[in-house]
Amino acid sequence: MSAPTATADAAPMSRRKTLEALSGLLLVLFVAMLSSTVVSTALPKIIGALNGSQTQYTWVVTATLLTATATTPIWGKLADLFNKKLLIQVAIVVFLAGSVAAGFAHSAGQLIAARAFQGIGVGGLQALVQVAIAAMIPPRERGRYNGYLGGVMALATVGGPLLGGLIVDTSWLGWRWCFFVGVPVAAVALLLLQATLHLPTVRRDNVKIDYLGATLIAAGVSLLLIWISFVDDSFAWLSWQTGAMVGGSVLLLALAVLVESRAAEPVVPLEIVRERTTALAILGSLAVGMAMFGGAVFLGQYFQIGRGYSPTEAGLLTIPMMAGVLLSSIVAGRLITSSGKIKPYIVAGSIILVAGFALLGTIDHETSLVLVGAAMFIVGVGVGMTMQNLVLAVQNTVALKDIGAASSSVAFFRSLGGTIGVSVLGAVLARQVTDRITHDLAALGVPASASGGNSTLNLAALPAPVQNIVRAAYGDATGHIFLISAAIAVVGILAALLLKPVTLRSSLDLPDTARSVAVAADAVDGAPAFDEVAVDVTGPGERARR
Repeated sequence: MSAPTATADAAPMSRRKTLEALSGLLLVLFVAMLSSTVVSTALPKIIGALNGSQTQYTWVVTATLLTATATTPIWGKLADLFNKKLLIQVAIVVFLAGSVAAGFAHSAGQLIAARAFQGIGVGGLQALVQVAIAAMIPPRERGRYNGYLGGVMALATVGGPLLGGLIVDTSWLGWRWCFFVGVPVAAVALLLLQATLHLPTVRRDNVKIDYLGATLIAAGVSLLLIWISFVDDSFAWLSWQTGAMVGGSVLLLALAVLVESRAAEPVVPLEIVRERTTALAILGSLAVGMAMFGGAVFLGQYFQIGRGYSPTEAGLLTIPMMAGVLLSSIVAGRLITSSGKIKPYIVAGSIILVAGFALLGTIDHETSLVLVGAAMFIVGVGVGMTMQNLVLAVQNTVALKDIGAASSSVAFFRSLGGTIGVSVLGAVLARQVTDRITHDLAALGVPASASGGNSTLNLAALPAPVQNIVRAAYGDATGHIFLISAAIAVVGILAALLLKPVTLRSSLDLPDTARSVAVAADAVDGAPAFDEVAVDVTGPGERARR
């Protein structure tokens, strides 16, 4: 066997090749985001048509986030070991299978199960796209391309709700096409990736995946989320069920930490997580995920149930938030590329995010739409300045060989925060809505059974007086969950302030790592090969100086 050779394969691509490769990756990102946004405004009608409950409404979202969260670190670890393009294509196929299954669901339970399977693919897409981009573009230059990412995010988040609203408002289509519509887009993404994405593959012998650690993490998080969904409804806070679920979750997660600390190839490498920048970025992502996913997922419900707008109108009303995401991601990305500084923008974004959620916390079922739109725009600006840049801050601190594990760790905790946020805020909303509806029905002398066994989300099947009570209950309760989101997002400000001020590097790999790889390659000329193929990722100027 020959010695490792230094090649330029991993050197930064030309701008043309980068844009060609990005075209497929951005389409993949669009497909993944569309899976969530296309149902955001349609979900009230979907759950109403399936006669589901508020808890099931929450779990249609939570199921996808949960499986995406559990599988994200596995996908990220696989990306450090195997061909990244092939893994992205596998994730797309899994996502497509889940989408088709969701489209054929005939009950809320079946829909939740299909969305859970779909989440496995989403977990791969959200981790692998970031990893592939990090393998192509140095951190300093990546800010320039964040505008494209922001544009795709804005298009998916604005176009998704609009498309979903149009689909459910079109009688000859129906809500099932909310899940079928992504199939042709994903098929095009598969072909485009095959033609444009070319990344070097690092092959290693004796590869080991820590399936035990991944299983323990997934089980611990799942048990905790199940407890959040049912506590104070099916059983009391202080009960044996609470003790069993919370205690079991803590035990499983503690065992996961123990397994990860001893595993040869841990799913979540603790030495990376313990690094200051990574730890703070994870904390910030956890807070941002809880606030953003937990709050924004209920906006479509607020506009439709609380304000009486159609799904299409609800989609249009979310445009201010997406405009904020697009504008801030483009502007902040270019400023970061220009200066190489990232901390000031993360700090500013975290503060703006809290301010936006605090303003949304004042809304009720009669609030001016101008105020609601302004608050949503502010939240969008905060999201655009924090989400991608927290990942970028982590990618700047790790070697290229660990980029998958590091990126997926941040995505994992952001998804975990989103999953917990949706579950917690959904449980709070369900409790407040139930109490308000029960109280107002009693005040009118209407029996609680006035809904005739129909879901409160199926407004068309409810008597007119009950409809008014349900609308007011949802509209007023939504403001409370945004206040909780604002309080959670304060943690993100603290994490951002503690980040170490750094200048983003202009090379794909850490300079010390790149030099050591080249020295090792020169030193073992003619000697037995290493287990891993070394790739020289330094620029031409650096190689000339050596």
